[in-house]
Amino acid sequence: MEKKLGLYICEGCSIGESLNIEKLTNIGKNALKVPVVKSHFALCGKEGIDLIKNDIQSEGVNTIVLAACSSRIKYEEFDFPGSLVERIPLRELAVWVQEEKSEMQIAAEDYIKMHVIKAQKGDIPEPYMMETVKTILVIGGGMAGMSSALQSANLGYPVVLVEKEAQLGGFVNKLYKKIPTAEYYTEPLIVDTEIDKVVKEVESHPNIKVYKSAKVEKTDGQPGAYDVTISSNGSEEVVKIGAIVLAAGWRPYDATKLDHLGYGKFKDVVTNIEFEEIARKSGNKGKITRPSDGKEAKKVAFIQCAGQRDPNHLSYCSAMCCATSLKQAKYVRQNQDAVAMILYKDIRTPGRLEFYYKEAQNDAGVMLTKGEVTGVSDAGRGNLYVEMENSLLGEKVNVEADLVVLATGVVPATLDDPILNLQYRQGLGLPDLDLYDGFADSNFICFQYETRRTGVYAAGCVRQPMNMAEAQEDAAGAALKAVQCVEHVAKGIAVHPRAWDMTYPDPFMQRCTSCKRCTEECPFGAIDEDEKGTPFFKPGRCRRCATCMGACPERIVSFKDYHVDMIGSMLKNASVPEDEDEPRIFVLCCENDAYPAVDTAALQKIKINHAVRFVQLRCLGSTNLVWIADAFSRGVDGLLLLGCKYGENYQCHFAKGSELANYRLGKVQETLDRLQLEADRVQMVQLAIDEYEKIPDIINEFVDKVKEIGPNPFKGF
Repeated sequence: MEKKLGLYICEGCSIGESLNIEKLTNIGKNALKVPVVKSHFALCGKEGIDLIKNDIQSEGVNTIVLAACSSRIKYEEFDFPGSLVERIPLRELAVWVQEEKSEMQIAAEDYIKMHVIKAQKGDIPEPYMMETVKTILVIGGGMAGMSSALQSANLGYPVVLVEKEAQLGGFVNKLYKKIPTAEYYTEPLIVDTEIDKVVKEVESHPNIKVYKSAKVEKTDGQPGAYDVTISSNGSEEVVKIGAIVLAAGWRPYDATKLDHLGYGKFKDVVTNIEFEEIARKSGNKGKITRPSDGKEAKKVAFIQCAGQRDPNHLSYCSAMCCATSLKQAKYVRQNQDAVAMILYKDIRTPGRLEFYYKEAQNDAGVMLTKGEVTGVSDAGRGNLYVEMENSLLGEKVNVEADLVVLATGVVPATLDDPILNLQYRQGLGLPDLDLYDGFADSNFICFQYETRRTGVYAAGCVRQPMNMAEAQEDAAGAALKAVQCVEHVAKGIAVHPRAWDMTYPDPFMQRCTSCKRCTEECPFGAIDEDEKGTPFFKPGRCRRCATCMGACPERIVSFKDYHVDMIGSMLKNASVPEDEDEPRIFVLCCENDAYPAVDTAALQKIKINHAVRFVQLRCLGSTNLVWIADAFSRGVDGLLLLGCKYGENYQCHFAKGSELANYRLGKVQETLDRLQLEADRVQMVQLAIDEYEKIPDIINEFVDKVKEIGPNPFKGF
C-alpha cells in the first residue's frame, strides 16, 4: 500500500507556549516533505481526533506522525486501525526535561526529524495469517492440570488432557486430608481432598478429551498450529493444538540422599508423602502407627527443610512443607495423648495460612521449636533421637521420638524429563532456571505463566513450588494465557508482551550466510534450521523483540515498522553541535523498563542534560552494532545504552535481550578501532523501571566522561 504521511503537532500541555510551532511546521513541510502538516491546541480531544480522522478519509493519510505526548499514554485515543502511527514525545523529551526554551526547541526539531524519518522508512504492518486451531493441550492430570483443563473447557475451548498415570489426580491421590481453603481458623482444621469430584467433572466434561497412561512423544510446529504426537496404551496419535499448559507436577526430593537423617537406615524415619499413607491407613481411628512394629506413635517429630534451603541438596524453599507439617500434626493430635514436635529452621506460612499456624500454636500437644537438625540416631527401646543445635536453648539438644517425618522438598517433573519433546533447535524441553534446579524459566516479575517457549504456559510446581490452593489459582492464570494465545494467533498478532503487534520478522534470505547467530541468540526458540543449516522462522513463536535483527551481521532481518536502516537513519539525522564543547549523545533505551523510567522522570519534571537524544528500541537485544558506526560517522560524541537488569534475577521482558546487548558491546572495540575512536564513548547501564531518579546522574556522568575524552573527530564531516 502506498503511504501518505500526515504530521500533527499538538500545542497542549505547555508545548505551544514553549516551542515555536510555526518553525516545527515548516520543518515538516519543507525539510521533510511531509504532504500533510497541521497543528492543533489539543490533539487528544474530540476536535483533534476528528481532524486526523477527516484527513484519513479525505486526504488518504495512512501514516500518522503525532508530535505530542508519550506513546505510553492516550493510546486508545490515538488508535487508527489500518494506519501506521508514530508517536513523538515532544512534551516529555523536549518541554518537560529541558531547562531553556532554546534547548527545548532544538530537541523538538531533532525529535520531529528523527521520527518522521522513522515513519518514512516504515511500512504499514500486515498480520501473519495461517490456519490455526484453538484446542488447548494440558499436560498433567494433577490438581493444576485438571484446574487448567476445566477453566479452558468452561470457556468453550476444546481441551486435550494428557496424564502419564493410569488415573487422574496426581499427588492429591496420595493425601489423607487437605488444609481447608475457606477459613483456616475454624474447625475442622483438616478436610477431605474431594479429588474424586474433580476427576469426575473432568472426565465427564464434553469439551475435554482425556488420555491416561500417556505421554507426549513429540511437539512440532508453532502456536496455533502445533502437531503433538501422543502415545497412549501402545498407540500413537497426532493432534492439532493451539496452545499448551504444562502442569506436569513434581516429585519429592530423594530422601536416600539424606543419610544423616536416618532415611533408609531406620524404618521409622519416613517422608511427609509416606506419612500421608500412614495416616490414611489409620483412618478415623485417631492413632498413627509406626512402620517398624505397628505400634502407636505417641511422639512424632517433624523435621522441616529436610534437604531444602541447603546448598548440598535443594537451594530453595518448597513453599508447602511448613503448612503440610502443621496439617500432619493434626493427624497426630487426633489422639489427644499423642504429641507432635515440629523442628524448624524457620516457619513460613504466608497470607491466610498464618491463621493455620496460630491454631497449631494454641494446641498444647503441638511443640514448635527452632533449631538446626544435625542427625537422627538410635535412642534404644525402638525410639529415635533427633539431634539439634543452635536451638532456642542455645545448646545441643536430643529430642526423643518414636516416629520421624522428613519434610522433603518439591522437585519439578521437568528436571530430568523434557516432557514436551519439542522439535526445536534449542532443545526438547523448556529452558529452566539453573539456580533453581529445573523450574520453567518464566519471567517471575512480569509474566508469571509465560515460559520462554511462546504458546507454552507453566502452571503449578513446574513453575515454582506451591501448595494445592496456589496451584489451582496458578492453573487458572495459565489457562487464560493459553486462551489469549490462541485468540491472538488467529488474528495474526503477537502473543506477548507486544500483544498488539502485527509485524513479524521478514528476512531477506538471499543474503543469509547461515552464520547461526540468529538461531543461537533468539531467546524463544523461534528460529529453526533446515538440514543445510539455513535458518527458517516460525513467526507464531516470535515475541517480536527483534533480537535476531540485532544479531545478524548481514542486517537482513527486518520488521515492517522496525529495521536496521530505520534506526540508523534516525541516528544520522539529529543535529550535532559544531561547538566542540557541546557534545551530542544518543541514549538507546528499551521500551519496557528504561524508556518508562525516562518517561517517569519527565513526568516528575526532572531535568535531563540537553546533550542527549533518546531513541526507543523494542528491546536492547535488537541493537545492531552498525548503529554505532552510523552514529559516530555522523559526528555523535557518545552512545549510552539503557537496558533492563539481567543475570540471576533478570527483569528483561524478552529474557536475554539486555544480556545479549552487553555481550555484543564486548565486541564493539573492533568497530571503534576502525573509526579511530575510544571504547569509552560507548557504555551500557542496567536500569530498573522504578529507578527513574538515577537517570540524570547516569547521563551526567557519561556526558562528563565524553567531555573528558574530547569531541568526536568526525564532527563537521
